[in-house]
Amino acid sequence: MLSLTIVVLVTAAAGFIVWANDKRHTKYGVGLPAGVAVGVGALSWISLMAAGLGYRPGLTWMPWVLPMVLGAAAAVAAVIFLGRVRAKRDLERLTAILRL
Repeated sequence: MLSLTIVVLVTAAAGFIVWANDKRHTKYGVGLPAGVAVGVGALSWISLMAAGLGYRPGLTWMPWVLPMVLGAAAAVAAVIFLGRVRAKRDLERLTAILRL
């Protein structure tokens, strides 16, 4: 369980760092990248532990490192996708309002 706690803390921190470094972070909430990162990290940790990779010699690193990398990558992907989509939709709505 210590590894899960560390995975959750590191992925949440990675999500907040991703949010802070995004230039369009005003388009979505601060908890979105952190939530995505924690969700992906926790689910990948659970699946790796269920697969038995946490207690095999030579593979013990996988439930420690891989969920953190996957969580951070998921946060980056969510920010890139949602930032672009939300900025585009906001611009379209603003243009429609200004045409009135």
